[in-house]
Amino acid sequence: MFGRKKGFSAARIDTLVGQGTVINGDLVFAGGLHVDGTIRGNVVAEQGSTAILILSEFGCIEGEVKVPNMVLNGEIVGDVYGSTRVELAPKSRIKGSVYYNLIEMAIGAEVNGGLVHQPQGEQLPKRLEDKSNNQGGGNNHGSGKAEPVAES
Repeated sequence: MFGRKKGFSAARIDTLVGQGTVINGDLVFAGGLHVDGTIRGNVVAEQGSTAILILSEFGCIEGEVKVPNMVLNGEIVGDVYGSTRVELAPKSRIKGSVYYNLIEMAIGAEVNGGLVHQPQGEQLPKRLEDKSNNQGGGNNHGSGKAEPVAES
């Protein structure tokens, strides 16, 4: 009907990180991951999977997140890469850039960083590709060395 929201169907949750749980280290998963606790490390879905991350308002991730589908309502300190769909709920707080194919952002959601559209669901941001391709190159762009602004 009119006005009906098309959202994620009821996702199957294979892994639950409870509210009192703290994980120190990277987490690689497939299927559904629901986070109510804290993860200090990167959260990555297995390549080629249709995984989904659900981060509740009590959840916190300190690290990069690379998952095709996600519903975020907690805090992330790090960049977010959503190759299929990213949904930012009203209490989501992202301190980093969001790279997305499709995005839905509710009133109240915060992103303190950039929003970068990746139409083909690319996982690697352009600036990181440029850094890796310029290894050993002759220019100083992005190397942290000072360059003259203008010559007289």
